[in-house]
Amino acid sequence: MTQLKNKAIVYQVFTRLFGNKNTTNKPWGTCKENGVGKFSDFTDKALAEIKNLGVTHIWYTGVPHHALVGDYTQYGIVSDHPAVVKGRAGSPYAVKDYYNVNPDLAIEPAQRLNEFIALIERSHQHGLKVIIDIVPNHVAREYQGLTNPKLIKDFGSNDDITLEYHRDNNFYYIPHTSFYLPEFDRFSLPLAGEKSPLLLTPFVEFPAKWTGNGSRLAQPTCDDWYETAKINYGVRLDGSKDFACLPTVYSQYSHEAHYLFWKHKDVPDSWLKFHDITMYWLALGVDGFRYDMAEMVPVELWSFLNSAIKNKNPDAFLMAEVYQPQLYRDYIQLGKMDYLYNKIDLYDTLKAIIRGTETTDALVNVQSDLADIEHQMLNFLENHDEQRIPSADFAGFAEKGKPAMVVATLLSSSPTMLYFGQEVGEPDDAGFGLASRTTIFDYFGVPHHQRWMNNGKFDGGLLTQSEKQLRLFYQRLLNFAKNSKAVMGEYYDLQGYNRQINANYTDKLFAFSRYSLTEKIITIANFENKKSELNTLLIPAELINQWSLNDGHYLLNDVLEPTRKVQLLVKDGKGEMIILLDKLDCYVLQF
Repeated sequence: MTQLKNKAIVYQVFTRLFGNKNTTNKPWGTCKENGVGKFSDFTDKALAEIKNLGVTHIWYTGVPHHALVGDYTQYGIVSDHPAVVKGRAGSPYAVKDYYNVNPDLAIEPAQRLNEFIALIERSHQHGLKVIIDIVPNHVAREYQGLTNPKLIKDFGSNDDITLEYHRDNNFYYIPHTSFYLPEFDRFSLPLAGEKSPLLLTPFVEFPAKWTGNGSRLAQPTCDDWYETAKINYGVRLDGSKDFACLPTVYSQYSHEAHYLFWKHKDVPDSWLKFHDITMYWLALGVDGFRYDMAEMVPVELWSFLNSAIKNKNPDAFLMAEVYQPQLYRDYIQLGKMDYLYNKIDLYDTLKAIIRGTETTDALVNVQSDLADIEHQMLNFLENHDEQRIPSADFAGFAEKGKPAMVVATLLSSSPTMLYFGQEVGEPDDAGFGLASRTTIFDYFGVPHHQRWMNNGKFDGGLLTQSEKQLRLFYQRLLNFAKNSKAVMGEYYDLQGYNRQINANYTDKLFAFSRYSLTEKIITIANFENKKSELNTLLIPAELINQWSLNDGHYLLNDVLEPTRKVQLLVKDGKGEMIILLDKLDCYVLQF
């Protein structure tokens, strides 16, 4: 695990959307019609402002070359068939070439890799670590490596396609059977039903491969990940494993021990391919990876891969999607992941509180259940898969997410992640796929974010006053969290104590403390869109004793509103503070 002395703040940017200044937003518009952001749009000014927001790591989403609808044949790139591309700009999770980058993102497509390397270097100059996606479970159906390093062969190039399964095949096959496109519904018609000459030539795949989500049908459904083919890691058709077992005692061992365990083992070919891919990007300066749907890949692969990465770069930042809580500890301890998405527990609970279907008391159980792995559970309120906070299906307006963001950021020592535009209240944008999420399949302009970009000045000049205030809130919160020793220290629950004996402390409030030897903070958040009736927050004798406070008065500063100060009165070994919470108000009191 990466040992962080300070909290990491991850800023996810959808790379093709970030710098796009075009506001046309024609449904299913082409790259020319709707515009597309470039690597070069991440100027020194843009990166400096991202850094000033409090960010430590920037996750450039959609960098590896993925399938898209566009003509780059003059660069030797075979055009993707629109029937196996979602949207027009394509899914970043249908990777077509792991040794190069999306040509849409380059000013000069022939120099696309060099343009991204230059962005890595610019990011580093601004003190930002760089993360990119690795999608281990599946690749685009029309995978084609154009710039593979010497001796690197494409996925499937050595497969025995007469067999449904072989340990060293990269894909699972349906032998002697052609692939058939899904029966598309009106929401998933290629090019939205446009009568395009690109669709006149049938898509051909023989023999058919299993689909990315595990469908074994020669004709998957439109709800399957039909644009992708599943990678075979040596898991037999019955689910048994065709590779060495990792003893459970290795959950207690370091990545060095894991690396030595696998060093001379014979492993499936797909393991070696992803080892080579990650080593390639580390050598180019990438600082870490975000792993898509990690739980769909055997945990032994992660032990092998992550220990090799840590052997190369002990500070590599490795975060992953795992949505089954019963698997968390296996993927952290056996799979050597640094961080897993805290979705099913914290995110889902905070969303339910905001929507009024859960109380803040549920947060006590979330923190307790994850106490032994709290540092490894990455907290967030938005990412490319989730609904935007202002959407009607989430909070309804951006400010309603502020208490939840305070909790998500300060509740634990884990990294915090935000999605570009979240800090200015980006609303929902519809495209191919679900409304209420900013599209990941289209060429699109993102309106609130574009106002912050201000035609490339990156100074927020076109933001409304409320949007400026929201960004200031995020900036104060994230910068404090990034530098706070208390946030990385001990946790103390104030919820149960106040709920038991404090008459006006309701289940719409949430309070806790974190502290170190040199810093103490008390956080309280009001999740209601109305003024709280609370006037006093009580601090139990146990915490006062742990802080070695004598009876007397102590002045605490609110880091979110620097003009606010609150006095802590300690009397007879117990503490109390007069505190008045406005609607959706939060205090982060430091002393």
